[in-house]
Amino acid sequence: MNLLNERIALACERLKLTEIVDKLEMMIQEAAESELSYSEFLGRILELEVAAANERATLALIRFASLPFYKTLADFDFAFQKSIDKKQIGELATFRFLEAGDNIILVGPPGVGKTHLAVALAVEAAGTRHRVKFTTLADMVASLQRAFEAGNLAQRLPVYTRPSLLVIDEIGFLPLDRSQASLFFQVICRRYEHGSIIITSNKSYGEWAEIFSGDEVIAAAILDRLLHHSTTISIRGESYRLREKKKAGLIGTGGGKKLVKPV
Repeated sequence: MNLLNERIALACERLKLTEIVDKLEMMIQEAAESELSYSEFLGRILELEVAAANERATLALIRFASLPFYKTLADFDFAFQKSIDKKQIGELATFRFLEAGDNIILVGPPGVGKTHLAVALAVEAAGTRHRVKFTTLADMVASLQRAFEAGNLAQRLPVYTRPSLLVIDEIGFLPLDRSQASLFFQVICRRYEHGSIIITSNKSYGEWAEIFSGDEVIAAAILDRLLHHSTTISIRGESYRLREKKKAGLIGTGGGKKLVKPV
């Protein structure tokens, strides 16, 4: 039997069925104890390998996405941010919006969980074999500007236009000049009705002209394409980071004055 198991293991290695190799002895023993039929045993070991292949593919897609951290929807404190409809987020996590090429725009002040939700949806999308790319607006336009100056913008643009889902974080934190706004506009135009975008912003739509150095025309053109097929989620509430500091006793409020924990 040991010789037969070795032959099976060798064949699995040659076929790159590594998960079966690692767990073959255990599964053979379990099959004998449970008196599984040949077809049941075969089904179990193939399911094991398929699950491992799916996990490897998901991890590869997550690495490609360049996420700033790993967070899931299960990690999100919906009880704390009551302005967010948990059922709506769950519906978005079915990714029907990807099939339609729709966008999601998360708007709210700093620290309320916009990036967490964007990253969590990106992780879920990777888990369903969608190709995802995460970037901040500043990093994206800087990358495109370098490519433009080097004469290879056409080769760089697909990094942001080909993935099924593009996540652009921190729109509104830093203003863009006219050339940067033009590069951003090119990405939006190329993805319009072809690829979904998740955006996080600390600016209301009425303030978007400020992002583009006061250029209301380009702001309107960008918003027109983003909002045509989109869901806007407005988040109101306290910052998570401030909450944690308050829990630690580092800051607080009392009598209208800021309280600092004595050192």
